[in-house]
Amino acid sequence: MMMFALLLSGCGVEGLSALRPMGEGAEIQLRIILISLAIMLFVLVIVTVIHVYVLMKFRRKDDSIPKQVEGSSTLELIWTVVPIILLIILAVPTITTTVELAKAKEAKKEEEINVTANLYWWEFEYPNAGVVTGQELVIPTGKRVGINLTSKDVIHSFWVPALSGKTDTNPGLDNEMWLHANEPGTFYGKCAELCGPSHALMDFKVIALDQADYDQWLEDMKAKQDEDAERLTANNENLTVGEAVYVESCLSCHGGGKVAPSLTNYGDREWLAGYLENNEEELKQWIRDPQSLKQGALMPGFTEGQISDEELDALVDFLYDQKID
Repeated sequence: MMMFALLLSGCGVEGLSALRPMGEGAEIQLRIILISLAIMLFVLVIVTVIHVYVLMKFRRKDDSIPKQVEGSSTLELIWTVVPIILLIILAVPTITTTVELAKAKEAKKEEEINVTANLYWWEFEYPNAGVVTGQELVIPTGKRVGINLTSKDVIHSFWVPALSGKTDTNPGLDNEMWLHANEPGTFYGKCAELCGPSHALMDFKVIALDQADYDQWLEDMKAKQDEDAERLTANNENLTVGEAVYVESCLSCHGGGKVAPSLTNYGDREWLAGYLENNEEELKQWIRDPQSLKQGALMPGFTEGQISDEELDALVDFLYDQKID
């Protein structure tokens, strides 16, 4: 069993491990993990050595009853004082780390993002830029980003192992934290609180960009969202088939990114529904029967009577054209 556990410890996904920190918050937390591990190993070694020594020195040699002794003030003092010292050694960095990780208000002065958990997807709002996205959280590298957390339904937990620890998202309650990425890259996020039948599939991605690329991304996203809102809510007589299907069947939920994930830059995304490869086959199956891919998802499926195969093809083409690059 120990060998099997050791084998499994080598399995995983790059960008989804607290033991390979890629940001300041995760690095701070890893230090606490290592300190805790060192203390536990120290105790384990000392107890094992004493245990083996006692077994060897006081093993039974004959049938005589050994001398009965009780109590030792020295020993009792040792096993009382030593744990207290070890707790103090662990408590000091733990408290300082907790205080440092709580400095979300300072981080929000530079960059602020609102995160809202839903069954079973994540909404990301950039209040200062007027941009709303879903499933992909884009942040700048090299600085702390303040995160406001809440939920629209049940308790979820926001977790990006390579960048920071877990923070719960509670309905009617706002929590806060900060994220920091050392360098550009894509980092995997998970819901870490059992929230329903598709809890294990409630994934999201954090994409870290250099500051210049991040600023350009925000500008492009804002322009594209304004363009889509104007184009799709204006006179619809000249819309293509794909646009018409989108306006009629998708826009009411996906248009503002508040009921369902925004599709403004859908064509740029690598993932569908947070965990599926974004390709035409998966997208068509998702539109036809989302329950088969993510049980309990609130998105309704669309039958051939609602959207024909030809209309579905046109809708898929339209969605893949939604890019900001």
